Amino acid sequence: MGRILALDYGSKRTGIAVTDSLQLIASGLTTVATETLLEFLNTYFESETVTLVLIGEPKQANGSHSLIEGEIQIFLKDFTARFPQMQFIRVDERFTSKMAFQTMIDSGLKKKQRQNKALIDEISATILLQDYLNQKT
Repeated sequence: MGRILALDYGSKRTGIAVTDSLQLIASGLTTVATETLLEFLNTYFESETVTLVLIGEPKQANGSHSLIEGEIQIFLKDFTARFPQMQFIRVDERFTSKMAFQTMIDSGLKKKQRQNKALIDEISATILLQDYLNQKT
Protein backbone atom coordinates (compact mmCIF):
# COMPACT_ATOMS: atom_id res chain seq x y z
CA MET A 1 0.00 0.00 0.00
CA GLY A 2 1.35 3.44 -0.85
CA ARG A 3 1.40 6.58 1.20
CA ILE A 4 -1.11 9.42 1.12
CA LEU A 5 0.34 12.92 0.88
CA ALA A 6 -1.50 16.08 1.96
CA LEU A 7 -0.77 19.62 0.79
CA ASP A 8 -1.76 22.78 2.61
CA TYR A 9 -1.15 25.05 -0.39
CA GLY A 10 -0.19 28.67 0.18
CA SER A 11 1.03 31.52 -1.97
CA LYS A 12 4.48 31.47 -0.38
CA ARG A 13 4.73 28.13 1.43
CA THR A 14 3.06 24.76 1.21
CA GLY A 15 2.82 22.50 4.25
CA ILE A 16 3.18 18.80 3.51
CA ALA A 17 2.14 15.79 5.56
CA VAL A 18 2.31 12.09 4.77
CA THR A 19 0.97 8.80 6.09
CA ASP A 20 2.92 5.72 6.97
CA SER A 21 2.87 2.97 4.34
CA LEU A 22 -0.18 1.36 5.98
CA GLN A 23 -2.08 4.67 5.79
CA LEU A 24 -2.85 4.70 9.49
CA ILE A 25 -1.03 7.72 10.91
CA ALA A 26 -0.46 11.21 9.53
CA SER A 27 2.85 12.92 10.21
CA GLY A 28 4.19 16.30 9.24
CA LEU A 29 6.81 15.97 6.51
CA THR A 30 8.03 19.49 5.73
CA THR A 31 7.14 22.91 4.40
CA VAL A 32 8.51 23.99 1.03
CA ALA A 33 8.49 27.23 -0.91
CA THR A 34 5.46 26.96 -3.19
CA GLU A 35 7.54 27.95 -6.21
CA THR A 36 9.57 24.73 -5.74
CA LEU A 37 6.61 22.47 -4.87
CA LEU A 38 6.41 20.58 -8.18
CA GLU A 39 10.14 19.83 -8.09
CA PHE A 40 9.85 18.64 -4.49
CA LEU A 41 6.91 16.38 -5.39
CA ASN A 42 8.78 14.96 -8.37
CA THR A 43 11.73 13.99 -6.16
CA TYR A 44 9.43 12.59 -3.46
CA PHE A 45 7.36 10.53 -5.92
CA GLU A 46 10.58 9.02 -7.31
CA SER A 47 11.68 7.82 -3.87
CA GLU A 48 8.33 6.91 -2.24
CA THR A 49 5.19 5.13 -3.37
CA VAL A 50 2.32 7.60 -3.14
CA THR A 51 -1.18 6.48 -4.12
CA LEU A 52 -3.16 9.64 -3.38
CA VAL A 53 -2.54 13.35 -2.86
CA LEU A 54 -4.96 15.44 -0.80
CA ILE A 55 -5.02 19.09 -1.73
CA GLY A 56 -6.64 21.50 0.67
CA GLU A 57 -9.68 23.38 -0.56
CA PRO A 58 -9.72 26.70 1.30
CA LYS A 59 -13.17 28.03 1.93
CA GLN A 60 -14.63 30.95 3.81
CA ALA A 61 -16.87 30.28 6.81
CA ASN A 62 -19.90 30.69 4.53
CA GLY A 63 -18.62 27.97 2.18
CA SER A 64 -17.44 30.21 -0.66
CA HIS A 65 -13.92 29.78 -2.04
CA SER A 66 -11.02 31.80 -0.65
CA LEU A 67 -9.05 34.14 -2.88
CA ILE A 68 -6.15 31.67 -3.20
CA GLU A 69 -8.38 29.19 -5.04
CA GLY A 70 -7.38 30.74 -8.38
CA GLU A 71 -3.71 30.01 -7.63
CA ILE A 72 -4.59 26.46 -6.62
CA GLN A 73 -6.42 25.90 -9.91
CA ILE A 74 -3.29 26.94 -11.82
CA PHE A 75 -1.23 24.58 -9.63
CA LEU A 76 -3.69 21.74 -10.30
CA LYS A 77 -3.30 22.17 -14.08
CA ASP A 78 0.49 22.02 -13.71
CA PHE A 79 0.23 19.08 -11.28
CA THR A 80 -2.00 16.99 -13.57
CA ALA A 81 0.19 17.78 -16.58
CA ARG A 82 3.35 16.73 -14.74
CA PHE A 83 1.87 13.75 -12.86
CA PRO A 84 -1.02 12.51 -15.05
CA GLN A 85 -1.24 9.14 -13.28
CA MET A 86 -1.34 10.57 -9.75
CA GLN A 87 -4.77 10.56 -8.16
CA PHE A 88 -5.71 13.62 -6.12
CA ILE A 89 -8.76 14.81 -4.26
CA ARG A 90 -9.69 18.16 -2.77
CA VAL A 91 -10.43 18.31 0.95
CA ASP A 92 -12.09 21.14 2.87
CA GLU A 93 -9.40 22.79 4.95
CA ARG A 94 -11.50 25.30 6.86
CA PHE A 95 -10.14 26.05 10.32
CA THR A 96 -7.02 23.85 9.97
CA SER A 97 -4.70 26.83 10.52
CA LYS A 98 -6.57 27.80 13.68
CA MET A 99 -6.50 24.19 14.86
CA ALA A 100 -2.77 24.02 14.11
CA PHE A 101 -2.10 27.14 16.15
CA GLN A 102 -4.16 25.76 19.04
CA THR A 103 -2.24 22.48 18.82
CA MET A 104 1.00 24.43 19.16
CA ILE A 105 -0.33 26.18 22.27
CA ASP A 106 -1.62 22.92 23.74
CA SER A 107 1.74 21.23 23.18
CA GLY A 108 3.51 23.95 25.15
CA LEU A 109 5.44 25.66 22.36
CA LYS A 110 6.81 29.05 23.31
CA LYS A 111 5.44 32.20 21.65
CA LYS A 112 8.52 32.51 19.42
CA GLN A 113 8.03 28.94 18.16
CA ARG A 114 4.32 29.56 17.53
CA GLN A 115 5.25 32.42 15.17
CA ASN A 116 6.92 29.94 12.80
CA LYS A 117 4.46 30.04 9.89
CA ALA A 118 6.15 27.12 8.15
CA LEU A 119 5.44 24.94 11.20
CA ILE A 120 1.80 26.07 11.21
CA ASP A 121 1.51 25.07 7.52
CA GLU A 122 3.01 21.64 8.19
CA ILE A 123 0.73 21.04 11.18
CA SER A 124 -2.26 22.20 9.12
CA ALA A 125 -1.43 19.63 6.44
CA THR A 126 -1.12 16.96 9.14
CA ILE A 127 -4.53 17.84 10.58
CA LEU A 128 -6.03 17.78 7.07
CA LEU A 129 -4.57 14.33 6.46
CA GLN A 130 -5.50 12.88 9.86
CA ASP A 131 -9.09 14.12 9.45
CA TYR A 132 -9.23 12.36 6.08
CA LEU A 133 -7.91 9.14 7.60
CA ASN A 134 -10.41 9.33 10.46
CA GLN A 135 -13.31 9.74 8.02
CA LYS A 136 -12.05 6.89 5.86
CA THR A 137 -12.24 4.30 8.65
